[in-house]
Amino acid sequence: MDEAQHRIIKDRKSKGGFFSMPQKSYDRPAALAYARKWALGRNPAFLDFENLGGDCTNFISQCVYAGSGVMNFTPTFGWYYRSPSSRAPAWTGVDFFYNFMTGNNGPGPVMEEVPIFRLLPGDVIQLGTQEGQFYHSLLVIRTGPIPTRDSILIATHTYDAYLRPLNTYDAPRMRFLHVKHVNLP
Repeated sequence: MDEAQHRIIKDRKSKGGFFSMPQKSYDRPAALAYARKWALGRNPAFLDFENLGGDCTNFISQCVYAGSGVMNFTPTFGWYYRSPSSRAPAWTGVDFFYNFMTGNNGPGPVMEEVPIFRLLPGDVIQLGTQEGQFYHSLLVIRTGPIPTRDSILIATHTYDAYLRPLNTYDAPRMRFLHVKHVNLP
């Protein structure tokens, strides 16, 4: 999906232009429990992509799935993992993940880009270069009373971390993704 299509979908959704799917809440405690269990290890049900470009977004997808319980099996543009050879690009790719989550009008989690102070535990942060190329995904574990770069603690893979302070990352750009709800199939 290109940037123009992404903007059209977001605009239509904000104006109620799409049929509303049944929804449920995102189970933040389940996402956090999964992160606690697997941040410093690997779930054998999923391929470790660390030597294939990085495992961060794969791990974040696993955490978000633990909190949502719903995958989107739309070929190419969905968000799912059946096996290493049967998965959507959005399961493991930073930009594909962003595009799916912020443009999803089918089954699965729905996210919106928000200011940092709106983040909650279980939300996602992506790190980027000055030029706007995003390359790493993190799960928010704790935020403090008012979420800031100094108060947020994260979990991630590739450079495995659990309860790592966000302010230890030297990323010129960050985008903050809040899970709004989960669309049911």
